[in-house]
Amino acid sequence: MDAVVKFTSQSQGRDRIFRAAQYACALSKYLLRNNSDRKDLVAKLKSLETNMSAGRKLFRLGNAINSIEAAKRTMQLSDRVLCLCLTVANINRALYFICDNVLWARSVGLIRDIDKERWSLNASRCYFLSLVMNLTRDVYVVLQLMMQRARDKHFRQKMDQHISECPEVAEVVIPQLDAFLFLLLESLKSHPAVALDTLKNICDLFIPLDRLGIYQSNAGVVGFCGLISSLIGIVTLVQPKLRIKP
Repeated sequence: MDAVVKFTSQSQGRDRIFRAAQYACALSKYLLRNNSDRKDLVAKLKSLETNMSAGRKLFRLGNAINSIEAAKRTMQLSDRVLCLCLTVANINRALYFICDNVLWARSVGLIRDIDKERWSLNASRCYFLSLVMNLTRDVYVVLQLMMQRARDKHFRQKMDQHISECPEVAEVVIPQLDAFLFLLLESLKSHPAVALDTLKNICDLFIPLDRLGIYQSNAGVVGFCGLISSLIGIVTLVQPKLRIKP
């Protein structure tokens, strides 16, 4: 119970809960769209989804400052690849929050003379660029882990044993590809924080891809990916050891 109270007392924790509820509503609404007996339920889900989205915009007020501070910290990283990826990601995230705050101000009537569609597209572009840089960081970290594992003598023996014990796989799959996949899976298995962050960013990527028209999916895919990403975010907040660092 103490863990639940601590989690919900954080604005980030409340945002994750609202986000999970928002995308759960979007997914449920998509699955029930052709059910004529559930029209009232679909309308309620749509209303709840809208309210969850509006509530999240309140929680995100001020997050641009947090992202700018995070960018200042990542600029000090000694690893130049991580420094570049995380700094650019945080700067774009700050720009995304600024656009999001402007859209919130327009929705409550504080600002009127702005192009909502233009600001929404700009927010999606910044969000997309932030995710791309975070995914680039994930790929870089995974490659580093794979290189470390490949240099380990005991692991090389384990990999050779795996290939020799699966001759039927070698007949179907190129041995080098099998070895690569084995190395990749073992590296991710031994570092769940990296695996979760990679999966979360891949799921999140479908949201701006759809909004920007780069890769059109549907509301069901967006809802499912958003829900999975939100649940991973909740898990990493509850269990900080599963959060990737830096």
